[in-house]
Amino acid sequence: MSVPLLRCTVHPVASGAPNAELLVLGPSLGTTTSLWQPLIAELTQNYRVLTFDLPGHGASPRPTSPFTMSELATGVLALVDAVGGGAFHYAGVSMGGAVGLQLAVDHADRLRSLAVICSGPKIGSAEGWDARAIQVRASGTASLISSSAERWFASGSLERNPSFTARALNELLDIDDESYALCCGALGQFDVRDRLAGITTPALCVAGEFDVATPPELLEELAGAINARYVVIGNAGHLPTLEYPHTLAVEVLAHLQGIGPWGSESAGRASSPTAAQTYDAGMVVRRAVLGDAHVDAANAKITPETADFQDFITRYAWGEIWTRPGLDRRTRSFLTLACLVTGGHESELRMHVRAALTNGLTRAEIAEALLHTAIYAGVPAANSALAAAREVFAALDE
Repeated sequence: MSVPLLRCTVHPVASGAPNAELLVLGPSLGTTTSLWQPLIAELTQNYRVLTFDLPGHGASPRPTSPFTMSELATGVLALVDAVGGGAFHYAGVSMGGAVGLQLAVDHADRLRSLAVICSGPKIGSAEGWDARAIQVRASGTASLISSSAERWFASGSLERNPSFTARALNELLDIDDESYALCCGALGQFDVRDRLAGITTPALCVAGEFDVATPPELLEELAGAINARYVVIGNAGHLPTLEYPHTLAVEVLAHLQGIGPWGSESAGRASSPTAAQTYDAGMVVRRAVLGDAHVDAANAKITPETADFQDFITRYAWGEIWTRPGLDRRTRSFLTLACLVTGGHESELRMHVRAALTNGLTRAEIAEALLHTAIYAGVPAANSALAAAREVFAALDE
């Protein structure tokens, strides 16, 4: 066993601020630094970002011997030390998330925060990883293309983001076969379930709604064990960085900035946010759900008479309620639609039909929700709501 040599790319902070904090991003097995490319522009607005390749992936050389996850985490620390050292934020997907958990149990003093995305304290079984390693050694990474597409992406993702998803699958062909197999060996041995109680780093756990490799219940259980905020990205599979990059960027940035009620100052304990932090958290979520164009238009219409109201809804509706970890955004969209139908608020309903689509609901699910309200809110109200939804869908189609 030995510490593998890793290569990285450092993306400077957009502002050029000399004291910008470092954010390290870890990739999934079989991918390269390009896994995080769709988020780089947003993440570098306030952070210096380091992306690294796993052994034998991308720019990192082929390892000379087997390695453990602990040794891989040590290799990541060597990269950080090479670019200035000190404490840093970390976010990782799948195997990259496992590296983050290993850092949290072995080197907690170096971590400012941790985001574990579609990963877990133990992923799969040793037998399963051994079988995949045998397959790759016999038939190469090309033999994984079909199964990887099914594991990595939810239905429709390939069509929604063809450039990024196709690129990821093509890059899998260039991964060194033996290096991939050795990564499988490290994952087969990885298990920090009995060490989770010692993790005190402020943490975020993100699941993909339709991830079969690391299903939502695995992330939810992990979040409970390490006192982390738990988020499910609707309609996503195993690689939300490619499927819903903006949504993931919003969640990661909110976590890094500690601007939500989930923010932690020490030992994973929730701190009380200031009014300004609650407003900022609300604005982040409001933009993520309603879109920048809608929020910018609303802000442009603010007058002295409406300023207090806009501040009120941003802080309380979006900053206090929509940021709460108890319900995911898909569920909140279902509830919001039902409430708006019941109250006959068709103007707001149109806005939240669009928001529901952003939060991962399908048109069929929205129609089903409105049909359900006919029983409890009345047929006329549901009929008007369905007409409003049709107008929204028609506008989007145009």
